[in-house]
Amino acid sequence: MSLDGSSIRITTLPNGMRVATDSMAHVETVTVGVWVHAGTRHEPAEINGVSHLLEHMAFKGTERRTAQGLAEEVEAVGGYMNAYTSREQTVYYLKLMADDLELGVDVLADILQHSVFDPDELERERSVVVQEILSADDMPEDVVFDHFQIAAYPDQGLGRPILGPVDIVRGMPRQAIAGYMRRQYAAGRMVLAAAGKVDHDRLVDLATRFFDALPATEPRDIDPAAYVGGDLRRRKDHLGQVHLTLGFPGIGYAHEDYHASQLLATLLGGGMSSRLFQEVREKRGLCYNVYSFASPFEDHGLFGIYVAAAEDEIAEAMPVIVDETLGVADRVGEEELRRSFAQLKAGLLMGLESTTARAERLAQSLIIHGRAQSVAETVAELQMVTPDQVSRLAARLLGGGAPTLAALGPIARVQSYDDLRRRFG
Repeated sequence: MSLDGSSIRITTLPNGMRVATDSMAHVETVTVGVWVHAGTRHEPAEINGVSHLLEHMAFKGTERRTAQGLAEEVEAVGGYMNAYTSREQTVYYLKLMADDLELGVDVLADILQHSVFDPDELERERSVVVQEILSADDMPEDVVFDHFQIAAYPDQGLGRPILGPVDIVRGMPRQAIAGYMRRQYAAGRMVLAAAGKVDHDRLVDLATRFFDALPATEPRDIDPAAYVGGDLRRRKDHLGQVHLTLGFPGIGYAHEDYHASQLLATLLGGGMSSRLFQEVREKRGLCYNVYSFASPFEDHGLFGIYVAAAEDEIAEAMPVIVDETLGVADRVGEEELRRSFAQLKAGLLMGLESTTARAERLAQSLIIHGRAQSVAETVAELQMVTPDQVSRLAARLLGGGAPTLAALGPIARVQSYDDLRRRFG
């Protein structure tokens, strides 16, 4: 287990693709994937959801593999393949036995360079994605976060839903999907990362051989994030609970207070010993689920609190949440900061036991920071954060702009936005 990054090697290919490995000699498997620096915020509004639909279509056939053939070829060696879309990235990865690394790279290169977007497969997959959207609509704990993003970043890529609206997905032309892929899936915006039992030089050779048809351009067509904030409520009295997210303008990955923001989120509402969990749930019994989070992006971020509570309890819970949140700006204790540090450190170290987590961390570090940041470096930076630094950051975030409130359910007793704005003004 390497904390200092000594197991990591990185090579940049002539086409601009970065190849990165994290060697784990004690395992027999490898996770290999491509992290593409293109997600929902890179989409034009008229094709919102294209990144996610493209992610689905990538596994639906290439010039030399059918969708079924692709699945059978991977599963014939006991492998597993998956993908996901975020607001700033799209990721495709496989977990395989180490001896099957070549197959993994071949598959990734094939789907990312030679997908055919068969019209029949596209229509079927549209239906699948529409069902996914409708299914998500039945999960208010997910919907409220989409509403939160919309209110925080209206009319911007960061504010649009990852899955996209049903009408756009249903009507998205095949050529729009292929065109988006040609524009965004450039070699210089991709990281091929592998962790596990992997030889770096061999992976570089495989990448050079298979990834030979990528465009070398690096389009940068996103607008800077412009936080607005506001109030977005949807009354749905048939729901048993109010699902509510309250937030503020946060900070991005590169900000000097990034680590302080993670500690702030942890001590306020990141575990069973956190202030919100203890005060709102344990002492008062006002909810089942309450937590805080720090969501960083390239150039901005959000800091927020989520709570799910019954209609009668939400009226009492909201002032308590506000008081506890404001209280962090007044005081942070040494002991609670040490606990929060221990939680984050443990999460980092536990991640070292997973090939997928290590590949993910390596690729993300290269995309976000342009270099591989070791776990030891991250732990050291977390350990340097002081209680005063966390308090000052909390005060700055809470007073940094209009709050954002998203609420869904029986919302009649949710605190007014004007009242919230006065408390955080």
